[in-house]
Amino acid sequence: MDVYCSKQHVNNEKNRFCTQCGEPLPLAVGQVVDNRYQIIRHLGQGGFGRTYLAKDLNQSQQQCVLKEFAPQVEEQDLEKAKELFEREASVLKKLQHPQIPRLHASLQVQLSNKDFFFLVQDYVEGENYLDLLESRTNQGQTFSEEEVVKLLQQMLPILSYIHSVNVVHRDLSPDNIILRQSDKLPVLIDFGGVKQLPASKGFWFTQLGGIRTILGKKGYAPEEQLRQGKAFPSSDLYSLAVTALVLLTGQEPQKLYDSYQGHWRWGEQIKVSPKIEAVLKKMVEYKPSDRYQKADDVLKDLQFYNSATKPINTHMTKLKTMVVAPGHKRVKTLVGKLHNKTQMVAQALPLPVWLRPFAVSLVGTSVIVLTLAGTWAVVNAVVQAVSSISIPSISLPKNPEGSDSREKPSVSNKENRGNQIIRRRQELEIPEVFFTKMVDQNFYTKNPQAKGRTLTGSSEDTALRKEWFAIAQDVLNQLERANLSTSARRKLGSYSGRDYDNWRQQAQTGQLGDYTIKQLNEDTNRKFDRLFPGQRRDNEKLDKQTLGQIWYALAADQISKVESAN
Repeated sequence: MDVYCSKQHVNNEKNRFCTQCGEPLPLAVGQVVDNRYQIIRHLGQGGFGRTYLAKDLNQSQQQCVLKEFAPQVEEQDLEKAKELFEREASVLKKLQHPQIPRLHASLQVQLSNKDFFFLVQDYVEGENYLDLLESRTNQGQTFSEEEVVKLLQQMLPILSYIHSVNVVHRDLSPDNIILRQSDKLPVLIDFGGVKQLPASKGFWFTQLGGIRTILGKKGYAPEEQLRQGKAFPSSDLYSLAVTALVLLTGQEPQKLYDSYQGHWRWGEQIKVSPKIEAVLKKMVEYKPSDRYQKADDVLKDLQFYNSATKPINTHMTKLKTMVVAPGHKRVKTLVGKLHNKTQMVAQALPLPVWLRPFAVSLVGTSVIVLTLAGTWAVVNAVVQAVSSISIPSISLPKNPEGSDSREKPSVSNKENRGNQIIRRRQELEIPEVFFTKMVDQNFYTKNPQAKGRTLTGSSEDTALRKEWFAIAQDVLNQLERANLSTSARRKLGSYSGRDYDNWRQQAQTGQLGDYTIKQLNEDTNRKFDRLFPGQRRDNEKLDKQTLGQIWYALAADQISKVESAN
């Protein structure tokens, strides 16, 4: 059976290292480590090795996590690597907190005549916050301010604890926090490998072969950590605040920070209530000395956030629309009633990124109006918080552009282009969020000058609107030519690396007969290249939210075909 490294080089399953690049290969499903821990499946991969779900054969098949430490270092550096690993294990052994996975054992094992180190820890069943955020953004949602504050209040005691024992995490990000399924509490993970050492001197870095390796993710780690390798308790608080901002906005840190001006985009991409903004601002101060010095201090400043003072959710949890005409008298009357009813309802609601370019504000910040398909839709999410407000029904206006005689003959001339696109997308059962992201991406690629602005219903934007509609029709044509199954189309926007890992496991365990993951890649690439010639060659990595989703959908249909044949 073939085994692949992360670069997709094919290797014999008996190999422990890739014959082309030398990367340690994943342990096979069913393999037993140290005569005790049997590999169930591959969980993830980082710079220092892989993580596996395993079962402890000596403990009634209890599930655990096996973290492999396999850095590619020269032989003379192996002793230093081993020393760092043992120091790391000693740190983890003293961490005893209900929201930190417990360390069971540290192992040194020889595989293919080379030393490998493993940590054995509790298995935490649940999803990490990066996956949770991705699931929400695929539906046009993000985490609400209330949810993020709750997460902060649940995470800060963990940081307070580890800092009290001179440990700094240094790699805090959404993918290193798991929402535990059993009790819905966040669990801080990824203390494994050489990533965590005592912080009593205020900084830490590895020194292997004269090369200094500084740990931390770009965007989440503060400057003192990325540039100098220094890490303080306030460095973790910085990373936690960035994590909060990413969950609130659904945007990567690089898009939330203006590197030219040197400030975060408060009031632009980042819109939160003033008190929460003040707390987060202090957590992400540039100088470590200007930040909160203790997690407990942040908790004190979050005490004001209780049920009596919780602000209205500043992020839409679901888009529910009703159609209105721009500038309609009844709309203005409704907005006035809303404003008089409660000032909080009149807070500006930021639109998810995927709704661009069709977004325009109406009557200040009281209501947001979406221009889509020649019609106007008002987002009524603001009203849901005030149950006593009733919404009068408002009729659909006539298409401002009139009918388009160039459309398909089967479509009524009275039906505008936008409505045709909506109807066709719905017939194909293509998720709206995925579809809009893909059209927007193509639109902005062709019209970079339009990026960051909104298209209105005015005559000056007519040409751009028509181009957006034309691109939307092309995307629908491409998806029709892909001849995807209904189930594959329905899942567009929801595929992830987990699907590929599942297919790989199916192939490795013989569930697909003689069909290999290599064949799946070849078959899918061939179909994809017919639909999108040159895209894989020209792009180093397909966008996982657009073209990458189509690749996954093609692969999913291929897997279904193979399963039916076996």
